Amino acid sequence: MLENLQRLLAAEQHECRTLSDPSEFGNTMGTFRPDLVISDLRMPGIDGMEILSASLARDPTVPVILITGYATVASAVEAIQEGAFDYLAKPFTADQLSVVVQRAFRYRNLVIENEDLREKMGGSGGTRIVGTSPPLVRLLDQIQRVAPTEANVLITGESGTGKELIARSIHRQSLRRDARFVPVDCAALPEGLLESELFGHEKGAFTGAVASRNGLLVEADGGTVFLDEVGELTSPLQAKLLRVLEEREVRPVGSSKHVEVNIRIMAATNRDLEAAVKRGAFREDLFYRLNVVQLRVPPLRSRADDVLLLVKTFLDEFATAAGRPPLAVDPQVLDALSEYGWPGNVRQLRNLIEQIVALDADGHVTLSDLPPHIRFGEREIEGKQSESASYAHLDYAQAREAALLEFRASYVSELLQAHDGNVSRAARAAGVSRRTLHRWLAEIDGAKEGASTETVDDS
Repeated sequence: MLENLQRLLAAEQHECRTLSDPSEFGNTMGTFRPDLVISDLRMPGIDGMEILSASLARDPTVPVILITGYATVASAVEAIQEGAFDYLAKPFTADQLSVVVQRAFRYRNLVIENEDLREKMGGSGGTRIVGTSPPLVRLLDQIQRVAPTEANVLITGESGTGKELIARSIHRQSLRRDARFVPVDCAALPEGLLESELFGHEKGAFTGAVASRNGLLVEADGGTVFLDEVGELTSPLQAKLLRVLEEREVRPVGSSKHVEVNIRIMAATNRDLEAAVKRGAFREDLFYRLNVVQLRVPPLRSRADDVLLLVKTFLDEFATAAGRPPLAVDPQVLDALSEYGWPGNVRQLRNLIEQIVALDADGHVTLSDLPPHIRFGEREIEGKQSESASYAHLDYAQAREAALLEFRASYVSELLQAHDGNVSRAARAAGVSRRTLHRWLAEIDGAKEGASTETVDDS
């Protein structure tokens, strides 16, 4: 077995060391410093689990693959729970060996590159920016260059891509790092309340204003304000924000006095603000004030190489928070997660892993633990969708719109059922805002009634 493994791996240009005496492992690992360890599970004297423990103690980034002729679920689960990367059941083919070895090397490279990036980003420190794919690496390089400046930054990208994490990372690397970082969700509050939150108010300025209060822009003086979903600001609030950017002063609601502020503005949106400017829905002068530097966060589907590392990160995070050992994950699960398109991006993946850990009963993640649309793949879902209706009487654009609406209706129905009708939780799971989910519901209701889409007040 040792000779065959060495021959097969050497043929793929890997440098190998073999040991027939497992007691020599500690000294050999210290001098040879392997990138991968392959060990039999049952051996005389020292077994594979002890080899696994010794390897993790020396270097936890080195993946360990265990070989066993006693391939029971219990032994596999125990090994992976203790930190093994994967296992091979005898007899196995050369192709099976090659696939698991390549996957292990890919995983180790991702871990090492991600740790290097974390150091460049200022350590773990809660940044939670995970990944080593080329699109993300380019974004991290842009962050490092813009962070020390005072330029306002507009962060664009789909819902769930982590725009606030990018803003927090810029703040941590800026000269304002010791001052406050104040996030504001512009889509979560109605206009009147948002104005008071941002600019503050005087006592008696409106019903319920029993005392004067500084707004978030004043409280962030010297630091950074992050305006999430800035495209949802109404025209009056856009005008007031523009004055803050131009004059560096704030006028509280109900006051005739202005308060000077020294803040850096970062804003984020999943909308096309340039198109909104052309439609007259967003002020052009405010857009250019915010868009001094624009950073686009790539969707998860364009950085599929990061999915495996994100899964590992979230599994460790939620298992640690629950005070339990890491879960064993079947390779088929990782394949399914890697192939899925993730319309809700990293937020959707994170929510799924949190759900899996919370509902786990045996420490072992299998395909049955995944939702059907991930387990079976989007193509099969789309195939079933196409069988549910005939669109031959429509032109292409109409048929596409009808199919999309039918799919959306089915998806939203299942989504709300899964979250007991709670719109906020359903929106988070889908990776969209509550306002977007309300809009979908309105479109679905309007189609059922044969009427135009109604307007839904998200407040």
